[in-house]
Amino acid sequence: MFHEADHTIVDESSGAETPRKVNGPLDALAEVIGSCRRCPLSEGRTKAVPGEGPAGAEILLVGEAPGRDEDRLGRPFVGRAGSILDRCLLDAGVDRSRIYITNVVKCRPPGNRRPNRTEVEACRPYLLAQFELLRPKVVILMGNAAARAVLDEEGVAELRGRIHRDRFLVTYHPAAVLRDGNLRAALVTDLLAGRKMAEE
Repeated sequence: MFHEADHTIVDESSGAETPRKVNGPLDALAEVIGSCRRCPLSEGRTKAVPGEGPAGAEILLVGEAPGRDEDRLGRPFVGRAGSILDRCLLDAGVDRSRIYITNVVKCRPPGNRRPNRTEVEACRPYLLAQFELLRPKVVILMGNAAARAVLDEEGVAELRGRIHRDRFLVTYHPAAVLRDGNLRAALVTDLLAGRKMAEE
């Protein structure tokens, strides 16, 4: 897997350690994710989507899984849902370049379906490693898949509006806003709440 102290990548199939020249532990983790074969999603991906943002980000956004555009570009939230997210971040006064954005699952599920439990469990070590490496003040879980993967709870309407485990907020996924524009105000409100928590 990944060893932070020496930025070593371990090939899990052979157990061999391979030192790599990387710019830091997040880049090393991204390399591991890029070559991952822990579940069948790796077979159909164009590019893995580890996440993006600065190592010192105080806010971490967690979505569900990459979509078609994300799979093509290897970047999170660059499609239609990403456009919604960008506008909502702007309205909440959050600079996208200063936050880290990732997904529960790092490869696109076929047909943009929800990731299943096996896929989520295969990717969980990567998400936990991102939590550990980033140590953000605030983690905003966007949608039921993210809430379920991290908090083992779901029901965005019931979970949003309060802090969970000292640093987690739950909000609607931008794709839900695409389907129901009435949810946009709630997403902006929750992003603003996350910004204020990070500023404390």
